[in-house]
Amino acid sequence: MPNLAAGTLPEDEFDHRYVEQAWVAYLHIVPGALYLFLAPLQLAYRIRSRHYTFHRRLGRVVATAGMISGVFALIFGGLFSFGGLPEASAAVVFGLWFLTCLVLAVRAIRRDDIVHHRRWMIRAFAIGIGIATIRIWLALLQIVGVGEASSFGPAFWISFPLHVVAGELWLRAFPNPPELAHESQGSTSSPRRAAAGEPAG
Repeated sequence: MPNLAAGTLPEDEFDHRYVEQAWVAYLHIVPGALYLFLAPLQLAYRIRSRHYTFHRRLGRVVATAGMISGVFALIFGGLFSFGGLPEASAAVVFGLWFLTCLVLAVRAIRRDDIVHHRRWMIRAFAIGIGIATIRIWLALLQIVGVGEASSFGPAFWISFPLHVVAGELWLRAFPNPPELAHESQGSTSSPRRAAAGEPAG
């Protein structure tokens, strides 16, 4: 931000693109940060079951922020990657997967299909938080001698697939939302029934 205000480039070459492509970068970063901050609240069963109206409204914000961030991730990561083609290809592949998961999640809830809505939202979130573990892999790769720019492609291609697998393992262990388990046990509380049947869109 100081460099943007002053019209200068930062000393670190990695940060040049954030100044040279500022609008694209921050249209990815700001909605992305909002998505990562709010998505755990959206996925929390306690909030969903007790405050379903809030859950629905928050869902619109989360999905919109995620889609905006995802679109600009494709542009920024695909065209202005620091790590060249390996990083750009991973950004495009997993950016498209992230957007696909969000679109399918929205379509599912509009059909009152909370099972598939939850599954697609979990898959999207698994990819979304992959950006955090990329930093870990970058550090490890650079410790073993991989150059800074050269480490980005491998870090992306290690982190994102691991998050896809982790998401699928979680869904294999917990395939259905808690609402359905409560309903099958004879629960008649209105918030849970609302959460199981009322559309979020």
